[in-house]
Parts: sequence; structure tokens; C-alpha cells
Amino acid sequence: MNIFPQFINSKGLTWIAFICLFSIAVLTSCGNKSNNANTEAKFSSDTEFDVVILNGRVMDPETNFDGLRNVGVLDGKIALITEESISGKETIDASGHVVAPGFIDIHSHISDFPFGQKLSLRDGVTTPLDMEAGAYPVEAWYAKLDGKSQTNYGAAVSAAAVREIFANTAYKSNTASILLDAFDPHNESGFNMSLTDFLPSPEQINEMEAMLEKGIEQGALGLGAVPGYMTRGTTSRETIMWQRLMGEHGLSTVLHGRFSSQMPPTTGILGTQEMLASVAAYGGGLYVSHIHQQALNYTPTAIDLIKASKNNGLKTVAAIYPYWQGATVAGADYLAPDNYQKNMGRSYEDIIEVATMKPLTKERYDELLKTQPGASVIFGGVKEEIMLQALADSSTLIESDAAPLSITETGELALDWSTPYESTQGHPRGAGSHAKALRLVREKNLMPLMLAISKMSYMQAKFLQENGVEQMTRKGRVQEGSDADITIFNPETVTDNATMAKGGLPSTGIPYVIVNGTIVVKDSKVLEGIYPGQPVRNKILN
Repeated sequence: MNIFPQFINSKGLTWIAFICLFSIAVLTSCGNKSNNANTEAKFSSDTEFDVVILNGRVMDPETNFDGLRNVGVLDGKIALITEESISGKETIDASGHVVAPGFIDIHSHISDFPFGQKLSLRDGVTTPLDMEAGAYPVEAWYAKLDGKSQTNYGAAVSAAAVREIFANTAYKSNTASILLDAFDPHNESGFNMSLTDFLPSPEQINEMEAMLEKGIEQGALGLGAVPGYMTRGTTSRETIMWQRLMGEHGLSTVLHGRFSSQMPPTTGILGTQEMLASVAAYGGGLYVSHIHQQALNYTPTAIDLIKASKNNGLKTVAAIYPYWQGATVAGADYLAPDNYQKNMGRSYEDIIEVATMKPLTKERYDELLKTQPGASVIFGGVKEEIMLQALADSSTLIESDAAPLSITETGELALDWSTPYESTQGHPRGAGSHAKALRLVREKNLMPLMLAISKMSYMQAKFLQENGVEQMTRKGRVQEGSDADITIFNPETVTDNATMAKGGLPSTGIPYVIVNGTIVVKDSKVLEGIYPGQPVRNKILN
């Protein structure tokens, strides 16, 4: 039966015409919007940019692009990447240099004070994040850097600080950083590592959860968990709570695993397995810090475990810093003789007190535990060849675990921007991790250069992006439209210079660093009084 003659009357034709015209209008409008968007996103070679980077080897680890290009920066973004000539208010000649994404360091403890930021910038780091020890209160931590940061900055909420608050009623932080409180030789915060043995009741764990959730509501990037410093106090109910909370919010836990050992019943892999079980149950992400210093000789097995977990759908990664020596506080659980000597195969002499740069004796170790358990120390950990193998693995990320340094003559923390580099001592990883990785690429052919860059930028951004940190979609890349966080280095000369005795000697071969479109390192000098750093922060819910 033909219904069209009944339908097509004057009114029907009017409606058909209207529908057709509306559809054409919508399609045309969408096309115009698309074209306009493309037009707005493109800039011509005639544009005057804020900064232009000429003749550099642009390397973008997300797309694997590697070619000679000019880069135009405008309004804090990478506006144009082109072979054509461009000009700007400031010009950088990057001939013979790599133009890479600004390095991202998920595991840093020097991002919230000026000298630490200065060291990070000289090592090519534009976005150091304190996500292992973390911050508390989160709001106070971000507030102290507002408008006063040379780098981007961000932090996780600190499970350790919350534990110390419950275990030690005298603890009152004015830095919102448990690491600064621990390393401070004057220790006016009242911190005394009571968190180590504190065994919370179920009711207290519920209160802890509320405090941690408050930190998430204040914009924390995830949760910093360090059961390696509280092996005797942290219950399974507590670790499960951490990951359940991260699953609920779609964020990640940054973990210092419960054990550093290669002997049963406390092998270092167990700490990773403990958290992986909760990730499988509740979701969320898991970043396993310095896995080589927990698993030791079993590091290859631990990395294989992480890979298999990721292949089976878990959001998990492992990270390595490029040193076989670690740095911590004297009161760390794993440095106790029954673990450090029996399970890690070391002795008192393998621990160096940073204040004196002398190896410990049993007597001095016992004295530090009584008088200053937060004293900074450097310790021998994994074998160097195992560390290098883990560093080169295509799945691992590169981190620094940068810790505050001490001023050699006074023993004070090196916090002020004007602190002379050569006046400081302590673990060199805060000053040299990223340049050392690039030097190892050159000297040992440890891995492809693109992979090394990716481990220090894109892979870091991608992990956080997949675990709730939306800002990371614009970082870790050298692409049009990305944030103009850029590190320029000479692959033939870039090197680390810091040593145990001179832990603050800056890296060289990284002459320019740009943060949000502003040059902060120029001709290998950090420019004073320039603060382009922006917070990396989740949505504030409360």
C-alpha cells in the first residue's frame, strides 16, 4: 500500500523541507566549527611567538616523532612545530640539541622548597611531584607554593603523616611535609617516627580513612604509602583501606613496599604482591617505587610480576632510580640489624651518616635511634648490575626519590635558593638522576634514547592520566597544543656531576628548561625570581 500520496500534502512538504534544511544547517555548522577549530589551533610562520626554539631535534615519545624542527611557544602552549622559519620575542638556537618534553618525576621529596626546585630544573625536571611520602594537610602544602614555584608541583595525601598524627600527639607540622619534618635536625614539629610501631585499632583505621579522604577532597593526586617504614605497625586492613579508597576515586597509590629483603619470610616482592591483590579487588592504580631496593637480587622477578599484572588489566608500573645506593633515615625499619644484615646482606659500615659522611658503627647507629631517628643516611642496597638491568627494562619508569641535602659546614638543611651547589652533601640522586640516565644511554648504550626520554616524561604522564590526573593529558609530549614544558639537552655532553660528598653539584648539558612557556633555565643558569610553576592537582571537592 502506497502511503506517500496521503502523506505528501502541502503541510507534509513543509515539514520535509524544514527537516532537510535543519539537517543541512547542522552538518554545515558542525563542519564550520571543525574547520574553525582547526584554524584556531594552527599558527602560521608569520606569528610572533613568545619563545621560538630553532634547529632542534624534536623528540616526542608518544608518537615516536624524531626530526629537525622549529618550535613556536605561545601563551604557555606549544603552538607550532614546523620546518618553516619562525620568529619570536625570545629565540633559542637548539642546534645539536634534543628538544624533549619536560621531565616528570612522580617520586621527589625536594619539590616544595627553592633549592630543591633549582636542582630539579638543572636536571631537566619541570614537574617534580611528591607522591610517595606525600603531604598533609594537602591544602596547606599546595598553599605554601602558590605563586612561588619555579616548577610545576603536586602531591599525594600522606598515609605516613596521618599515622604519625595518631601515634604521636606532639606532632604538629608547619611544612605539611613529613619528609622535611623528618630530615630537620632541629625537628620543631615533634616528629619522632612513632608511626613505625603504631598498631591502630579498627576504629582508628576508620578515622584515618576519613582523614585521607579529606586530602583527596582537597585535590591530592593519589595516596602516598610507605609501609617499608612501618612494617610492624601497618595492618592488612589498613593497606586494603588505602587501595579501596583509591579505587573509589580512580586514583593511584605510590608505594614504598613493606620489605627490603631477599630472604624468607619477608622477601621484598611480598610488599608488592600485598598491594597488587588489593588493586585486583578494588581497582585504582599502583606505582611501585624503587622496586630494585625492595626486591634486591629478585628484582627481575618482581618486574616480571608487575608486567604480568599490567597485561592482565591492572593499572600498575614499577620505577627505578639509577643508583645502587639508597637514602633514607636512620630509623628506617629495613636498616635494623635483623633485616639489613641478615636479609639484605649488609653491615653497619654500609650505612653512611650524611651529617658526617662517615660509615656507621653499631654504637653510632644505636645512638642515632635514640637521639635522631630522622637523621639522613645513605645505604648500600641492590647490586649495581641488577639496577642497570632494571633501569633498561622497557616497562619501568625513571624516578629520583630526591631527598633534601645538608649544608656541609653547618648540618642545616639546604633549602634556600641561594645555597651554593658545592656546599651541600647527601645522596646525588636529587641532582643527577635524569642526566645520569641520559649519560648511561650514551656511554653504555643502555637503551634507545627515545625510550629513556619516554621513561622520564610520557610514561609518567600516561600513568597519572590513566589514574585520574586529567592535567597530564597535556604534559609529557612535544606536540602542538601541549603544555610548553620543555627540556633541551645535548645528548653528547649531558651528564650528572653530583657525588656522595658533593650531592648538590648540578647536572650539565641541559642549557634550557621551559616551564609553561617561560624560560626558567637559560644558558645552564636557573633564573631567579621567575615563578611559572602551576599546581598539578585534582578537582577540589571540599
